[in-house]
Amino acid sequence: MNANGRDITSIVLAVLFIGGLIGASLWILSPFLGPAIWATTLVVSTWPLMTAIQKRLWGRRSLAITLMTIVIFCVFIVPLGLAINAIVTHSQQIVGWFKSLATFKIPPPPAWLLSIPLVGSKAAEFWQRSAASGLEDFVVMAAPYAGGVIKWFVSKIGGFGLLFVQFLLTIMFAVILYANGERTVKRVRDFGHRLAGSRGDHSVRLAGRAIRGVALGVVLTALSQTAVGGIGLAVCGIPFAAVLTAAMFMLAIAQIGAI
Repeated sequence: MNANGRDITSIVLAVLFIGGLIGASLWILSPFLGPAIWATTLVVSTWPLMTAIQKRLWGRRSLAITLMTIVIFCVFIVPLGLAINAIVTHSQQIVGWFKSLATFKIPPPPAWLLSIPLVGSKAAEFWQRSAASGLEDFVVMAAPYAGGVIKWFVSKIGGFGLLFVQFLLTIMFAVILYANGERTVKRVRDFGHRLAGSRGDHSVRLAGRAIRGVALGVVLTALSQTAVGGIGLAVCGIPFAAVLTAAMFMLAIAQIGAI
């Protein structure tokens, strides 16, 4: 009994020690987990494009990685960075807008809306239905929570310096994954095969395709919606068009919708 008791105690202590090591490791790595996940998503999504570019650049992986790094920076990092920075910079104004929604009332549709060809009457009808459906009560109830969400978002993002470091880490991880993509995929597939045989390997490949499809769909859709919406805001002369465009991009990335 004493021997069994000592065995159980040693097993429990060993499990607790291993759990503590895992927790401490995750705590130490927590600042790098976000950039690593973003980099993995970007590399998996754009891997076919990188290999196609490599074939056109005389098979030089270094040239392909350099070009893909520039593409990622210009297409993904810069728009997202500008959007986050605009929201953080104008966070107090955005919170003030949400507080002002407590007295929000949907006005009647303007007369010029009916004069728009093809869609004017439908737009005015939708406007009137929205005003009659109790949307005002929902907006009034959601206003305090929306302001809290903005404050939480700003506290998590931090300043522009921290944001720049996060994006820099994302690019560094992406470069490493591009350079060692084949070996990384082989290790992940071997791990999946060891866990669940052929089904595990199939699940890994299926996950890669899902990541690629969802990421490309979300990012390209967000860029398209933001471009159209931002041009519309600028043409109409809406105040703070840049901030609203940034908010549209973030909402589109989050799959909430720009409307």
